[in-house]
Amino acid sequence: MSRLVTTAGSPLLIGGKLTPGGAGVFTTMNPATGEALGSAANADAADMDAAVAAARTAFDETGWAAEPTVRANCLRQLRDALRGHLEELREITIAEAGAPRMLTSGPQLEAPIGDLGYFADLAETYRWETDLGTATPMGIKSGRILRREPIGVVGAITPWNFPHQINFAKLGPALAAGNTVVLKPAPDTPWCAALVGKVIAEETDIPAGVVNIVTSDDHGLGSQLVTDPRVDMISFTGSTATGRNVMAGAAASLKKVFLELGGKSAFIVLDDADIVAAARYAAFSVCVHAGQGCALTTRLLVPHAAYEQAVTAAAGTMAGIVPGDPNKSGTICGPVISERQRARIERYLDIARAEGGRIVVGGGRPRRAGGFYVEPTLIADLPNTSTVAREEIFGPVLVVIPYDGDAEAVRLANDSPYGLSGAVWGTDPERIRRVARGVRTGTLSVNGGIWYAADAPFGGYKQSGVGRELGVAGFEEYTETKLIATAE
Repeated sequence: MSRLVTTAGSPLLIGGKLTPGGAGVFTTMNPATGEALGSAANADAADMDAAVAAARTAFDETGWAAEPTVRANCLRQLRDALRGHLEELREITIAEAGAPRMLTSGPQLEAPIGDLGYFADLAETYRWETDLGTATPMGIKSGRILRREPIGVVGAITPWNFPHQINFAKLGPALAAGNTVVLKPAPDTPWCAALVGKVIAEETDIPAGVVNIVTSDDHGLGSQLVTDPRVDMISFTGSTATGRNVMAGAAASLKKVFLELGGKSAFIVLDDADIVAAARYAAFSVCVHAGQGCALTTRLLVPHAAYEQAVTAAAGTMAGIVPGDPNKSGTICGPVISERQRARIERYLDIARAEGGRIVVGGGRPRRAGGFYVEPTLIADLPNTSTVAREEIFGPVLVVIPYDGDAEAVRLANDSPYGLSGAVWGTDPERIRRVARGVRTGTLSVNGGIWYAADAPFGGYKQSGVGRELGVAGFEEYTETKLIATAE
């Protein structure tokens, strides 16, 4: 593997100390080759207990929560230190996540590191108190101050598909708001998080216990974090099924939950759009990072009259995208994360065939030696009620569905348990606005517009989640609201 700096046995970060895992180590895998990369510290229940205790102590007994300038400086310090490890992080991200090299200059690495600066600025500029003026309830004249305060100890549980983006989308606002954090990253990408922990411990002034990073292949430790009464909030990104379990586990202590979950987003092509260009764009986007993005538009809705034209255009694009080595600069579609994930995708393709779907392009494994690769696949001739049109596949798979009229396009887009993202392509601005307003999703792209940015809140409707990540709205997820009334 090119220029990979080994992180074998990468330690946990607990209470400011880099420590081995109580359960020893577990093996990390390279999805591009199917071979072992090395090992990561494997935490046990005692390690998680110690991490929560350290976070609780750091919040309750230090000045971290009361010093926004200190927090801002520490976040900038972390950003700058991570930039000093950029190439090491890049190689680890490519190796562990199978992320195409081209994406590491953007959302897979460099962009989220830079976003730490946004939250550092927000810690200093955010209006922590708002004067509501005076009122005279029950005859008592009172001055009222609305105050935002950190929520406390945050348990952050993150997935493997965009490990840095999601880790920093939680660490950044949570720390800027004055919280302490216990981060449990996915077992597929432990090195990405562990190196951040090492940088925090050795190259920043972040106080001991403010950030704790617990890697493990035991999913039960996530449940332990969710149910621990010392944890005030759980911030989870992952599947909707697991999100339900997180919400249920958090209910016992009525702790706050933020959930960023699955999606089955629709790409609506209006009949006045360039059908060919739109279909090609949709086909290309679903192949990026092998389709492993919750907000990708995996349903292509096109007018009945242009259906075959759209299918042909999308098929041409997908046929030209060959899954390849993520280390190579031109690779768009790398491997999926694991053999288990590849088998899951292949089961969905079998279901599509059984339900009468037409596999126009792909549908199998490319001719490559080793690794967990799936061919970009286009499915036609299935309704919006089909399994592959309703369930999240998390692979380079696009389903094309015809519609008649704008109203039906909106209805089909909304006929989903999810509501994370979507897209609309057309030429009439008023018509686009009308359709966009009708689609019930948290984000929407018009004619290729990009909504991803540090200041842009991201999240979904319905079973795509609860709350918003990034932006001021995402920052405020990590705060409590206190109203102070003083008699005058």
